[in-house]
Amino acid sequence: MKPQRPRRVKQSTGGGRLNGQVALVTGGAIRLGRAISLALAREGCHVAVNYLRSKPAALATASEIRALGVEAAAIRADLTSPADVKRLVAGTVRRFGRLDLLVNNAGIFFRTPLGETTPAQWDRLLGVNLRGPFLLSQAAGRVMERSGGRIVNIGDVGGVRAWPSYIPYCVSKAGLLMLTRALALALTPRIQVNCVAPGAVLPPEGFPEHLRRRLRREVPMGREGDPADVASAVLFFATAPSYITGQVLFVDGGVTAR
Repeated sequence: MKPQRPRRVKQSTGGGRLNGQVALVTGGAIRLGRAISLALAREGCHVAVNYLRSKPAALATASEIRALGVEAAAIRADLTSPADVKRLVAGTVRRFGRLDLLVNNAGIFFRTPLGETTPAQWDRLLGVNLRGPFLLSQAAGRVMERSGGRIVNIGDVGGVRAWPSYIPYCVSKAGLLMLTRALALALTPRIQVNCVAPGAVLPPEGFPEHLRRRLRREVPMGREGDPADVASAVLFFATAPSYITGQVLFVDGGVTAR
């Protein structure tokens, strides 16, 4: 069987800032990932929506993206698997013919009290939140090195503020901040790497209301953020001057300003 040639996508009909470009958004089907995927599409970007278990949501998000006049594909991959990561990047390029932007959004978050945390929980949190973005950036970097590109990691204020009941998570996000800086140096000058670090934006499902109220009290602006705030920050890095690399933009209502 002859190998398939990469498909060439058409320029989108709109006049967005990312007209005709191609983005891969991990965890792009739900929550922050969905908001990011749709924001990119509104700027004329074709989007590969990665998912693991959220197939119906991924297909629905892809349909919403196509309704905006650009192309979309829902692609399943386990980001802790090197083979899956390679297939994800290769599949994106095969489907769209190029890759301009990688958004490392996929992540997991759950409580891990020190005395109860297991090695398996540690490995799972670090595997998804840190190892996955490294493997993806490695694979995407090989594709982008000729024509250039951008990588945006989605961090967390937990990467700079210690939460004693979420130690592996905080370590994974702190590592992602350093990964951003190291990748920026390793991939310069053709690829820019930056990080958006949200604060109290869209807490996990089932997050106790009393804890949400406490979080809001800690935010100088006195409220939670919106997924659109994070998506706008991603758009900034996707369209910013190429001289901006290795930077972290906190979207936290002023929490880290204290």
